[in-house]
Amino acid sequence: MSTNQPIKHAKPFGKKEKVLNYASNTYQLTRPKKVGAVMALIRECQPTALDEWEQYYFENAYSKSKTNPVKITQEVLDELGERLYAKITEVVIPEWTAAFKDLSLEDCKEYIYQVTIVRTYDGFLLEKSVVNDGLAKTFPEVEFEESDEELDHAGDIDYIGKVGDKAFGIQIKPITANSNFANYNISERMNNSFKNFEDKFGGKVFIIFSTRVGNKKNIVNKDILKEIKIEIQRLKR
Repeated sequence: MSTNQPIKHAKPFGKKEKVLNYASNTYQLTRPKKVGAVMALIRECQPTALDEWEQYYFENAYSKSKTNPVKITQEVLDELGERLYAKITEVVIPEWTAAFKDLSLEDCKEYIYQVTIVRTYDGFLLEKSVVNDGLAKTFPEVEFEESDEELDHAGDIDYIGKVGDKAFGIQIKPITANSNFANYNISERMNNSFKNFEDKFGGKVFIIFSTRVGNKKNIVNKDILKEIKIEIQRLKR
């Protein structure tokens, strides 16, 4: 019996996948500013074969830069691969090797405790502050409430914003003051859960990155507020 499952073309990298993925994401080597808006391009192309998509990509892909977009060629991708190898061998491996040497049993015990108790509490306070001191005051017409347990685990949603009989979702991510939230990538699983939320409630899911400055919690990606405002207006119609 046919299951109509799509054939996978991607090469598996086995145990190397984690380090390749980590370094590529950390140094943003596969972001649109380096390789172009690949998802937008493939949707424009609507290919039925891999070689069709490859040809279209190299004919139309430019790095997403406001000042000096670069035409993407195989040589450009190879150069990014060389940079990835350099970052892994010159930075990642030495850093991880030093971490492995210094790692102790007490570090592992303390880490489990910190993640389970302390970071959960910090995250709880952060969420409350972002919503009650930020979003609720910016959008007083919206009723914000914590998602139920099933929705939080299954849909990666921390809060929902009710607009009439519809709602949009909020996921709150804490980052340090020195972090770059552009490094954050949404997984395929999370994309699917966001889509399920939108199908059920009618509204999109927005990821808010927040950091603490003293006792104050700041929304880092402030442009998201404009997107939320547009979404609220859409849901009202």
